[in-house]
Amino acid sequence: MGSYNILRLDEVDSTNLYALRNLDTLTDGQVILAEKQTHGRGRFQRGWVSHVPNNLYMSIVLKPCRELNKSTPLASLTQYMALVICDILLFYGVEAGLKWPNDVLVRGSKIAGLLGESSTVGKCLKGFVLGAGINLNMTQGEIKSIDQPAVSLNLLTGSPVNRDDFLKALLTQFFSGYGLFMETGFSLIKEKFSKRSTFLGKKITITSLNSQISGLAGGYSDDGSLLLITEEGEEKEITTGDVLYP
Repeated sequence: MGSYNILRLDEVDSTNLYALRNLDTLTDGQVILAEKQTHGRGRFQRGWVSHVPNNLYMSIVLKPCRELNKSTPLASLTQYMALVICDILLFYGVEAGLKWPNDVLVRGSKIAGLLGESSTVGKCLKGFVLGAGINLNMTQGEIKSIDQPAVSLNLLTGSPVNRDDFLKALLTQFFSGYGLFMETGFSLIKEKFSKRSTFLGKKITITSLNSQISGLAGGYSDDGSLLLITEEGEEKEITTGDVLYP
């Protein structure tokens, strides 16, 4: 698959929510791009600052024709896109790292976040929506208003970023490798993702909505799960949660 169409919206609650609401009529490869979001969100329903124009707030509608099974790499699509974002940032001279599962960081500050959501009917996939928020053009004041360490590409390069140029490069690279990724899964990007991860080999804590567990970040399984070595020496596969580390 190498084609896509862009639907541009002046304002929407969330590009992901818009895509999910209209999934029946949106085609495979449809890109939803918003100038502003009134209720931008990330994982666990956390808010994403997205009222500032000239940043990138978008969702991609994907409709691979398949029944869902353990080999379907939907959960790893955010990781694949995170790597694509890192590659595009390199075009601007910015070296980025990855915080599992789907944050893109520059020197410990967040520049991009991803959110994947699927809609199913029984075991059949109705569609998958891959959302991305990328800080391209923000002021120091806007960055400081965010409730976690954050950064914007224009502040790193010292000049405004052309959003359409960034978007074109991002979508071109994403779709050029999308088909192979869907056939191969996370194992295709495992080595590259590991090299860009900022915490492997370090002691970390994984927090989820109801629990937390600490240990040594050992690497990744072939499906993109994080391998955590506990203090007792037991290896656990972590499929969801937030990584905390010094």
